[in-house]
Amino acid sequence: MQIYIGRAKIMTGHAPEGWDVNTEPYFQSEADALAAELASYTPDELQGMLQVNPGIARDSWVYYQHWTDSTTRQPAIFAYDGIVFLKLAPESFTEADLRYANDHLMIGSYLYGMLRPLDLINPYRLEGKVTLPGTGFKTMGAYWKPRLTDWFIERVKADDGILVNLASAEFKDILDWKRVQHELTVLTPDFKVMKNGLPKSVTVYAKMCRGAMTRWILQNRVADPAELDSFEYEGFRSVGNLKFVCPE
Repeated sequence: MQIYIGRAKIMTGHAPEGWDVNTEPYFQSEADALAAELASYTPDELQGMLQVNPGIARDSWVYYQHWTDSTTRQPAIFAYDGIVFLKLAPESFTEADLRYANDHLMIGSYLYGMLRPLDLINPYRLEGKVTLPGTGFKTMGAYWKPRLTDWFIERVKADDGILVNLASAEFKDILDWKRVQHELTVLTPDFKVMKNGLPKSVTVYAKMCRGAMTRWILQNRVADPAELDSFEYEGFRSVGNLKFVCPE
């Protein structure tokens, strides 16, 4: 069983002191080429491209100016700090958990394409709608789709052909999702909160549950899809068919 999540925008995390079991991203050369192109823009230009505030644009400019500085590299699972990763809580993992995660978890990224948890990465900021001359002015999704789809499908098939999709909808865009669904068994858990008697999607809770479920699958070495409906978190319980609801 393989799990798919998307990257987080916040990148202020750090690996535990003394951690040195790391891997290299499969698509490092593509990331380097994209970063080199992004380094040619000014902070003001990056602000417009990324649609961020001046502070984030300046930080992003600094990241790309110092792209070759290996001292800023962190394993991806520790580098990201968004809600999904906070609930994934990799600091609670044993070394065996982290090694298992490296073989069973994939993280979609607009800069790196696809990452394993222990792949060393630099801090960066890149949005899916950005277009660059070096990509033929394609969006990042259009750029990555032909590069990632075969690799992604083959990785899942090399396991058991089962994919637990816990990524947000935007990260389907870097893959040919129709092919993914056709060639793999794709399981997409759905998390909703009851509001006035009706199930409603609440983004923050969905992110929390996606991170918590990822942690639960990895730490418990869940391999049977039938076991997924036994997941519970902060009042969320299965009502069948991978639908999880939290009562009012």
